Parts: sequence; C-alpha cells; structure tokens
Amino acid sequence: MKKKVLALVLSSVMAASMIGCGGSSADNAQTTTEKTDGVETEAATDSTEGKNYTTDQITINIWDSNQQPGIQQIADDWTAKSGVKVNVEVIDWDNYWTLLEAGAAGGDMPDVFWMHSNTAQMYMENDILLDLTDYISNDSSIDKSKYYEGVWNLYNSNGKQYALPKDHDTIALLYNKAIFDQYGVDYPTDSWTWEDMYEAAKKITEGSNGDVYGIAMNTSNNQDGWYNVVYDYGAQIITEDHKGTTIGSDEGKAGMEMVRKLISVGAPQSVVAETGTDSLFISGKTAMITQGSWMINTFYTAENHADYAWAMLPYADVNSNGSCDKGERYSCYNGLGWAANANVKDPQACYDLIAYFCSEEGQKKQAELGVTMGGMTGVSEDFSNAFDGMDVSAFVKAEEEGDLYFRPYTRNTTVWEDALQQAGGFLDAWQNPDDPAVMATACDNAQKIIEDAIAAE
Repeated sequence: MKKKVLALVLSSVMAASMIGCGGSSADNAQTTTEKTDGVETEAATDSTEGKNYTTDQITINIWDSNQQPGIQQIADDWTAKSGVKVNVEVIDWDNYWTLLEAGAAGGDMPDVFWMHSNTAQMYMENDILLDLTDYISNDSSIDKSKYYEGVWNLYNSNGKQYALPKDHDTIALLYNKAIFDQYGVDYPTDSWTWEDMYEAAKKITEGSNGDVYGIAMNTSNNQDGWYNVVYDYGAQIITEDHKGTTIGSDEGKAGMEMVRKLISVGAPQSVVAETGTDSLFISGKTAMITQGSWMINTFYTAENHADYAWAMLPYADVNSNGSCDKGERYSCYNGLGWAANANVKDPQACYDLIAYFCSEEGQKKQAELGVTMGGMTGVSEDFSNAFDGMDVSAFVKAEEEGDLYFRPYTRNTTVWEDALQQAGGFLDAWQNPDDPAVMATACDNAQKIIEDAIAAE
C-alpha cells in the first residue's frame, strides 16, 4: 500500500529539523492537515448564507501557537458565513509530523492542516492529500497568478494542486539595543555587510569577557541563518533546477567562511544546542540573532521587547565597492500550504475553508492581525503596522530592496539536510569554528552529500 510505504519513508526523515515559514526552530513548535472521501455535496450559490455541507465541524492542526488566535479569528469569520464550526488545534512540531505520519498509515488525520516544503512531495505522491485541482478550476476567486510563484509551485505535483499558499516569510536581523549601548557598539543598520556584523559581534563578545555573546547562530536553522550568507556570496544550496548544488564552489566556500567567522565570535554550538538562540536572546545572553517573520510575536510579547529592534539582513560586498548591489542581499523565503486529508468527510467544506483562508479577504486579515505575511502578493502592506511600538518593516524591505530566493528543496529534502548536520557534513566545522581548513573540507563534503542524495531520489 502506498500509505504504508510513505509511513516507512517519513519515519526515517521526520526526526530532522525543519525550517520555514511557520517553519521549525529550536525554540518554536509546529503542526498539520487533511483530505476527503470523495463525497459530493451540493452548495448554495450565496456563500454568505452558507452551503449545504455534510459536516458541521472541521478540525485544523497547526504547529505554531503564536498564529493560533489569528487563524481562529479568520476561521470564525468563515463559520459565520458557512455555519460550520472550526476548531484550530496546536500540536508541537515533532508530534505534529508523528501524528500526521500515523494518519497517513491508516490512523486518524485532521481535516485541514499545514503542509511544509520538506515533506510536501512525499505526501502529494502517495494519495494522502486532497486533490484540489477541480475545486480550484470551479472557483473564480482563486487565481494562480496572484500568489507567490515559489509557494504555489511547491504544492503542485504532476499537474495537480494539493495545497493553496497560506503565507510567505522573510528573514531579518534582531538586536538588543541595551546590549549594544552597554558595550559602546553602534546599532546595526540596513547598510551593514556581514563583515560589519562580525566586527560588532566580536567587540561585544570580547568586551563582556564572554558573559554576553555578540551573536548566536543555530546552525540547524538554515533558512533563517547560514543559507542566506551562502546565497549572498554567489552560491546555491540547491540549483534552480533542483538537480545540483554549488556549495563546494569558491563562492560557496567564501560564504561558509563568513559563517565560520560569525560562529567563532558567537555562542558556542554546545550552548546554542542546549538553550536555543531565541531563549539566549530573550534572556539577554546574546546581542544579535537572525530570525524569520513567523517568530515576531515571540519577541513582541517578551518582557524586554522595548529594547529589541529589527534591521535588514547584512549583505555581502563581494564587489568590494562599498555599496550593496541588489543581488548581494538575499532573504530565503518559504511558504506553508493549506492542505486537506484525502479521506475527509466533506471535501467541499474543507476546500471552501482553505479557499477562504487564501482569499484576498482572508489573506489581508492574516497580515492585519500580524499572523504572517500573505501567500498572495500585494496583501501584506498592513503587516508592518500590526506590532504597535515595534518596527518590523525590515521584513517587507527584504523583498522590496533585496532579492528573495525560495527555500532550497528537492524530493527528499530532509535526507541531505540531516546529513549536512552530521559527522562528515558540517558538524566538525560547527564545533571547531577557529579552523578555516575544516570548513573548506566540509564544503567539499557537503557538495558530495547533496549530489549523492539527489541522485538517489
């Protein structure tokens, strides 16, 4: 059975850390969704008066508690139109995928859930997700051209669409003004290079005698961390055709050399692994971290949030001309998809809920409430104003003044992602950041790890 095969595959990769929009971080948790049983339902033409559904309740699984209140509010708006109650349940990241895997193998699955770039291909290929293609064709409110291309295409397999874009995210630099003031270091600006970041981190770490770290990088959090440095220096973790990598190139090694330097003046990886970058920052043990837009609420609601500020990610001055060409500043973006269980009781109701989440009305409200930026283009302008007293415009400027690249993925992303974190990958370099030679060797190893994994797909 395909479902049993999928369960075996998933059990070997779900232990890997995942990143992304509402992606995973060491300090964040996450969740999933469902499908239909092919029951056809009749629908009233006036959606505001509700449709003639065969279910009176839909269960949603997500993994990010920060987003739950806003998503529930949008779901309640749909309930008012449809008459179908929606329960939004938060399940931590690891258990989310464990439960989804169990459901794929024949157990219970939620009706609607989030899908992630690391696992989407496997779920789409194994008849686990509801095929939305015909529903979309019959729905004039859903226009493919209005969504971020990378997110839409991610959830398409063999010409069929299995999820609609929920959101997109960008990455920015978070810093603690009080720590910078204490050690007499100028605040980060949008004109910072990675070298500027290194020098500032070094001053703070050395000035505090190691009591406070200038920076903390969680190397397992690739999307909001070292991936961006590699792309800034001109290399690609995965090439645009998803068939190769240039991590072992001179450009890749230059980017990873900068990553090594940053780690060498920051929190040791043993400390990061034990505490997490977000906790180190909130506790005042580190002055800077890079983080994704999906995590803003964590810092906005923290006790010392008045000391926190955001700047755009630094850029790589690879031309040594002292100015930032657009192509030298990248932000990795990802996007979750709203999907449904293929065997859900009422597929039409589940699709209509998903379509509402992804409609212009739902997407704009998502941004206004500060849940996340939209998966639809041009609807996120109010996101910057959702956090009174905290300027989060750096996330919007990341795509207006820089370049976005979609989070690298292949059919079995977690295979090579996990291997890069192990011995034979970057582990020795992460643990020995004072030796440039170790990092250069690790880049060569990474080149082969990724190429071999792609060849085996």
